[in-house]
Amino acid sequence: MCRRIGQNGERFIKEGAGILTHCNAGALATAGQGTALSVMFEAHKNGKKFRVYADETRPLLQGARLTAWELKQAGIEVTVICDNMAAYLMKQGRVDAVITGADRIAANGDTANKIGTYSLSILAREHGVPFYIAAPSSTFDLSIKSGAEIPIEQRSADEVASFGERRTAPEGVAIYNPAFDVTEAKDIAAIITERGVIETPNTNGIREHLR
Repeated sequence: MCRRIGQNGERFIKEGAGILTHCNAGALATAGQGTALSVMFEAHKNGKKFRVYADETRPLLQGARLTAWELKQAGIEVTVICDNMAAYLMKQGRVDAVITGADRIAANGDTANKIGTYSLSILAREHGVPFYIAAPSSTFDLSIKSGAEIPIEQRSADEVASFGERRTAPEGVAIYNPAFDVTEAKDIAAIITERGVIETPNTNGIREHLR
């Protein structure tokens, strides 16, 4: 399934492109060769030369710890950036596409993914950069009409209050730590699944794709 996701999406990676990804959507997070990373692995297998920018993905650093390692092991050129550097890279013209995974997709195409994904979609829209989601068809939850209905997990305050094992925030301050956010379907150029590609996702297109 992961391999087919990659094969269906690798056409969105052009020769010499800069690809931005967020969190980890490789084999360590799924199975096989992952979802979003599968797209990159398949493009690499086809001989394409490109660079990946991996957001470090605060507060747990899945991008820096996992994604960067997987891409490096595959021989793909990867650069780790802080989450708040993405806008500057886009302004410089270094990012040609954003490709991320997904944790849940509503019936209308609104997509929940690791916190920080939503802000990337806004930045991508502002800079004219296409934003792609790569996920298996099982990620769709047609019982949820829109992203507004997707429950968002609140994680431990310690994840934000500390960096590694060192406390970085004052004791007693309030901490807000949602694990996910929701990217609106209107800001997603396409959703890539093992069945194919849903261009400009919407309720009707998704229903037809999953039929």
